[in-house]
Amino acid sequence: MENKVFCFGIIVGDFLGKPVESSPEKGKLVLIDRVELQIGGCAANTGIVLSRLGVNVAIGGKVGDDNLGRFIVNKLKEEKRIDTSRIKTSKKKTTSGTLVLVHSDGERSFIHSIGANSDLHLEDIDFEYIQSFPLLHIAGAFLMPGFDGKPLTETLKKAKNMGLITSLDTAWDATGRWLELIEEALPYTDYFLPSIEEAKMITGKNTPEDIAKFLMDKGVKNLCLKMGADGSFICNEKERYRFPALDFDVVDTTGCGDAYVAGFIAGIVKGFSFEKCGMLANLVGAKAAISIGVTAEIISYEDTLEFGKQFGYEF
Repeated sequence: MENKVFCFGIIVGDFLGKPVESSPEKGKLVLIDRVELQIGGCAANTGIVLSRLGVNVAIGGKVGDDNLGRFIVNKLKEEKRIDTSRIKTSKKKTTSGTLVLVHSDGERSFIHSIGANSDLHLEDIDFEYIQSFPLLHIAGAFLMPGFDGKPLTETLKKAKNMGLITSLDTAWDATGRWLELIEEALPYTDYFLPSIEEAKMITGKNTPEDIAKFLMDKGVKNLCLKMGADGSFICNEKERYRFPALDFDVVDTTGCGDAYVAGFIAGIVKGFSFEKCGMLANLVGAKAAISIGVTAEIISYEDTLEFGKQFGYEF
């Protein structure tokens, strides 16, 4: 399989503050240790981690015609294996941004502006361009109001008809529509990679096994559940694996889900077995939690494998 992936989805500027234990009263101020501006959003995060794992990536999405958008695109251009030529500039919306409040235990709360991600549409995907990619990843369903629903379904359907492998990652649906927005897309989804919390809302089920049955009955070929402190769970019609969380001091879980997805996709394009894809995903997702931000600890594929050895991970 050719070593490249097309990531289409949300691109965000993340303003991280840590540690945040309480919000200031109106007109008041609270001191914290550090604030950082970083690239965020599922498409950007997953794309960066994939590139660090040795995969060539093209990212498709939209930013605003503003300083935040220029910062994000320029930072992406610094990565060795990322093509930013498919990132468009919205004339109507500002760049999407998130205030990420990182609590002392590593958990996070978010204040989010959808911004230019609401200006993503079906016509923003060049199908002639993506037909040279073995895998199309849609990153951030539920946060693309101009793309969620029928355009998402149409995109995945076209990709499958072109012979591409398809994968889909979700975000939290603040509109509460959940299954309604993605149900028709699921039969065209080879790998579905939601968090356990998102999957519970989508399916109305509570256990990984019940969630898996529901989604595979809807047409999903392979399910990969990100479960935080409970590790991860992957299954298809023939195989089923649980991977416990790695035992280390968590600093920041921001973007660990996106790193997990990148690990799984890297495994696919590297030709790994289903089980080893899950192992790599679990490992990469964990490594992202060692320091503040999403990608700081993902240096290279070799470094990631070395990190895994201390937990008994061998590839």
